[in-house]
Amino acid sequence: MNTSRAARIEAVLTEHFAPVTLAVADDSARHAGHAGAAPGGQTHYSVTLVSAAFAGQSRVARARAVHAALAAEFADGLHALALTLHTPQEAAALSG
Repeated sequence: MNTSRAARIEAVLTEHFAPVTLAVADDSARHAGHAGAAPGGQTHYSVTLVSAAFAGQSRVARARAVHAALAAEFADGLHALALTLHTPQEAAALSG
């Protein structure tokens, strides 16, 4: 099965974090010519993830958990993630 990296990222994050909100955007075109950028793209992504799994975790612990969940993607050419990670309560406070 040849699925896009974005679809694989979404599937892994959904499995690991049961998100309330999940958005994955391929930012690779904006990084063309930079370190880690590949001619075919699919190297740089922005992820917004809202999950109760982040309750009680620091920002660093949340990022480490996401990076650990996506270890196979990093081993296969994923270079960078811009992460926005919140609990549902934090997301509600930010929006309202």
